[in-house]
Amino acid sequence: MCGITGIAWTAREKNISPLVLRRMTDVLSHRGPDDSGGYHSDIPGKSFQLNDQNTTADFQPASDSGAALGHRRLSIIDLGTGHQPLSNEDGSIWIAFNGEIYNYQELRKELIQQGHQFKTESDTEVIVHLYEEQGAACVERLRGMFAFAIWDEPRQRLFLARDRIGQKPLFYRETTDSLSFASELKSLLQLPDASRIVDPHAIDLFLAYQYVPHPWCILKGYQKLPPAHRAIYEQSKLTVERYWKPPYQNPTSNPQFPFKTPQQWSDALRETLTESVKIRMRSDVPLGAFLSGGIDSTIIAGLMQSMSDRPVHTFSIGFPVKQFDERTYAREAAKMLGTDHHEYVVEPEALEMLPRLAWHYDEPFADSSAIPTMYLSQVTRQEVTVSLSGDGGDELFAGYDRYRAVALSQWFDRLPAVLRKMMTASIWQKLPASVEQKSFRRRVKRFLAGLSVPPERRYLKWVGIFDTERRHEMYSPEFREQLNAFDSDQFLLDAYQLCPDRDFVTRTTATDVLTYLPCDILTKVDIASMAHSLECRSPFLDHHVAELAAAMPMNLKMNKGRGKQILTKTFSDLLPESIQTRKKMGFGVPLNHWFRNELKPLLFDVLMSQRARDRQIFDPAAVEQLISEHLNLQWDHSARLWSLLVLEMWFQTFLDPVSIPDHFPETVLT
Repeated sequence: MCGITGIAWTAREKNISPLVLRRMTDVLSHRGPDDSGGYHSDIPGKSFQLNDQNTTADFQPASDSGAALGHRRLSIIDLGTGHQPLSNEDGSIWIAFNGEIYNYQELRKELIQQGHQFKTESDTEVIVHLYEEQGAACVERLRGMFAFAIWDEPRQRLFLARDRIGQKPLFYRETTDSLSFASELKSLLQLPDASRIVDPHAIDLFLAYQYVPHPWCILKGYQKLPPAHRAIYEQSKLTVERYWKPPYQNPTSNPQFPFKTPQQWSDALRETLTESVKIRMRSDVPLGAFLSGGIDSTIIAGLMQSMSDRPVHTFSIGFPVKQFDERTYAREAAKMLGTDHHEYVVEPEALEMLPRLAWHYDEPFADSSAIPTMYLSQVTRQEVTVSLSGDGGDELFAGYDRYRAVALSQWFDRLPAVLRKMMTASIWQKLPASVEQKSFRRRVKRFLAGLSVPPERRYLKWVGIFDTERRHEMYSPEFREQLNAFDSDQFLLDAYQLCPDRDFVTRTTATDVLTYLPCDILTKVDIASMAHSLECRSPFLDHHVAELAAAMPMNLKMNKGRGKQILTKTFSDLLPESIQTRKKMGFGVPLNHWFRNELKPLLFDVLMSQRARDRQIFDPAAVEQLISEHLNLQWDHSARLWSLLVLEMWFQTFLDPVSIPDHFPETVLT
C-alpha cells in the first residue's frame, strides 16, 4: 500500500526537476513510510532514491517529452526487493503502483511461461509484464484494489488505471502539454504551476452529498479518475474510458450465474466470499481485522479465524455515549469466534481532530464517522500493518434501513393519484416532530416529503443533508449566480441509468455501489487508514463477490423489510444470535451533543468569522439561523453544521496560508 505521484509532459517547460518530484512524493509520506523512490526520463539510469544527494536544485531539463514518477512505499509483499518505481527487463516500461493484486501469484506463473523474467517477488512487477502482453487491457485481468501509472517510454504514453469499486484514489490534472497525477490532491499542489481556484459546482455537490463526487474535484482544473476507469495520455491527448461495471442488468440471461434456488445462491456466496478472504490473507506482515459487532465485520473475522491456526487479532473502539457504543456486540462476536480481541474507549476530541481531517482528506468531506475511523486505524496500526474490514456488505446486500423506505415508496407509487396527492399534502409537514434527527416522527415527515418528487430524486432527498431548496436558501445571491442552472442531482441520476431494468430497490443499491460506496465509505477508510500507514482490505469488494451480489434477486437479500437475509442465513454459524437480529447502529459520533456543548464556541468563531463571511458563499443570516435553531433545540441541524464547519476548515487549510497540522492526538485512547 503506497502513495504515487508524477507527471508526463510534451513540452520542455513542463519538465519537472527531481526536487519538485521529491516534494510531490514527500507530502505522501504517511501513505508509505518504509521507502521512497523516483523515476525521471532525463536521469541516467532512470530510477533513483529521493534524497538530498539526488534531488538538488541544479537540474536542467533535457527532453521535450517524457515523464517523472514518484513513489512512497508501505511494505506488505516482498519486503526486501519491492522498491518502486519498477521497470520491465529492458527498462522501457515503468510503473508506480498503489494497492494489492491478490491474484498476482497465478498471473506470475502464466507470465513466466510466456518468457518474462522477474527480478522481484512483488505483485507490482506482474502488472508491468502483463501490460507488455496486453496493453491497456491488462487491467481487466487484475483482481484487487489498485491505482497505478505506467510510463511506456517507446510510445511516450502514460497509462493510468483505478480498481473496479474505487478502493484506491487517483487525482489528475490536465494542462496544455502535461498530465499530472497523484494519490492525493495535496501532491499535485506541489507543482510550480498548481492553481487553487475553487469550483462552485463542487461546493454545491459537496453540500448535496457530503463529499465531492468523481470526476469532479473541489478545485477547478483537477479531476478524480472514476472507479473502473482507465486513461491514456499520448501525444497531448487524454482518453478516459470505463472498463467494468457490475452486472445489475438482465441477470437471468447471465450464464455466469445459472443458479435457480436460494440454496444454490447461498452455496455460491459462501464459496466466493470464503475464497475472497483467503487470498486477502496473503501478507508478509502482521494482519488483523476490524470488528464492530455488525454482521459484515463478524463474517469476515469469522472466515479469517476458520482459516488461521492461531487467534486472529480483532479491533474495535467504543464511546462513552451509549447509543454510539457497539463494544458489547464486538466482544460477544470475538468470544464466539475465538479471536484475540483488542478494544479501546475513545473520547473524540473534535477540536483537535478537525484540522487533521481537513489536511488528510484534501477535499471537504462531511461524513463524521471519519473521526472514529481515524481512531480505529490508529489503534489497529499499533498491533498490525494490514486489517480486513466488512465494507461493502450494506450496499451489496441491502443492509441500510433506507432501503426499506425505498421498498415502501414503490407501494405508494402504485396508489391512485388522489391518495398520493393526499399523502404528500403540505399540511403533514406542519405537524410537530421531534428535534431528534432519527426520531420516528421526523422519519415519517421526511418520508412523506420525499414522495412528492420522482423516485430517483426522492432518494437523494431522503439521504442528503442539504436538499436543493435548503442549499439555495443558504447561498448568497452572488454564489447562486455562479451556479447558474447546475443540477447536483445529475450525478445520482446518471448512476441510476446504469441499471434501468431491475426493481427500484435493486437499482437503488446499485446506485449506492457506484456512488456512495466509493465516494464516501471507501474514501473515508482509505484516507483514515493511510493516515496511519495501515492497509485496509475489503473481501466484500472483490469483483467476483460484487458481480455475484449484483446478479442476485432482491428477495434473497431483503425479506419483510429486513436486509442481508442471505448473508445471515449463509453464515449463521459465524454469527451470534444477538448479532443476527440486532438493529443496525452505524459508526457515528455525538455531533448533536457536541454542538450544544464543547463545540458551541467553534460554531461562532469559525462559521460566523469575518474570513467565512468574506468568501461570499453563504448568507450570514441563514447560517446564524441554522446555529440558533440548533442551540435552542428547535431542530437538529448537527449534520448540516458539521458540513459547513468542514467546508470552512478546508478553506482555512488549503486556500488561506497553508499549514500542516503538527500531530494526531494520541492521548484520548484507553
